Amino acid sequence: MTRFEAAKDLYKNVGVDVEAALKKLENVKISMHCWQGDDVSGFENAAALSGGIAATGNYPGKARNPEELMADIDQALSLVPGTHKINLHASYAITDEKVERDQLEPKHFAAWVQFAKERGLGLDFNPTLFSHPKAAEGLTLSHPDKEIRRFWIDHCKASRRIAEYFGKELSSVALNNIWIPDGYKDIPADRLSPRRRLKESLDEIFAEKLDSRYLADSVESKVFGIGLESYTVGSHEFYLNYAAKNDVLCLLDNGHYHPTEVVSDKIPSMLLFYERLALHVTRAVRWDSDHVVLFDDETKEIAKELVRCDALDRVFIGLDFFDASINRIAAWVVGMRNMQKSLLYALLQPHQKLAELQTAGKFSELMTLQEELKLYPVGDIWDYFCATHNVPVRETWLKTVLDYEKTVLSKRG
Repeated sequence: MTRFEAAKDLYKNVGVDVEAALKKLENVKISMHCWQGDDVSGFENAAALSGGIAATGNYPGKARNPEELMADIDQALSLVPGTHKINLHASYAITDEKVERDQLEPKHFAAWVQFAKERGLGLDFNPTLFSHPKAAEGLTLSHPDKEIRRFWIDHCKASRRIAEYFGKELSSVALNNIWIPDGYKDIPADRLSPRRRLKESLDEIFAEKLDSRYLADSVESKVFGIGLESYTVGSHEFYLNYAAKNDVLCLLDNGHYHPTEVVSDKIPSMLLFYERLALHVTRAVRWDSDHVVLFDDETKEIAKELVRCDALDRVFIGLDFFDASINRIAAWVVGMRNMQKSLLYALLQPHQKLAELQTAGKFSELMTLQEELKLYPVGDIWDYFCATHNVPVRETWLKTVLDYEKTVLSKRG
């Protein structure tokens, strides 16, 4: 009997169908964020990062152009089981001419669509409302200057059209997610007016009706940013209410809340009131929200809620981290594989049996089974999943990345 077969039998004894779990996992597409590959630099030759964003570290081999970034994405995805999506920011437009962000069109992303088509990938999108002269004051869609607001409104409108184009070309719904850095470093004198301006800006952005078969819109909150510590215009409460009243999705980034808040606890409530939900999975460390995703407790809890709520086909799962202190491809692979491991871990839980114990008030039995399940051989099931998808098992994938570093990344200077 192989280790996989033995593990299968153990899970069968607690009522888990391993083959069914693997089939569900195979159908989950995770959106891998392009910006890990180049420290959120993009292709605009812009100035340093701004808007409360910082990538720390100087590990060699950063992608410097579209060809290098695409090659690095290929390398990363070759080590991840299944077929997934790529999440793009508007600052990654590929064009021979300088195009301002409010003038971007689908043609400026045609190379990405071709890249995705050739690999069977989907694409998601984000307008880029940071690292730009018109965002230098830390305000964009809520700026008191109408002309600056107009620029960013038009940029977000253009982004929605680009995302719709992705969906049509790739026959896969593209998520267009709006995140803004807007806020103030110190305690504001007026909290209401910036939020009123943001609401009016969003109303205009979403006024154009695009095809929901190809486009899903979301808005993303954040508790604070670097240099914007005291007040964030786009708070969770603002976007939660805006999304509910305007038929857009509320995106939850698990690094964008107070340290004692957990997104896993928010997911069931959100799914009761929203048909769909969007996630950015990351790892918060103290005040920083963008560390590489690990196979940790909160990632597993997020995955468990998605499975318990039978919501894998209702949720857009994207990753969002950037670490310039380690091999960037390794960071991608670790994060993607850990998200998949967490989903597998969740799919291998006997959720109905556990729920029945809770309902019956059998809390001793519930605690015992939950704790024993933590040491069940999920690793043997994961190894089998990797092997059947022709990607390396366990840590052996790292040798491929280090060989690529030696032969490709090290030559980038």
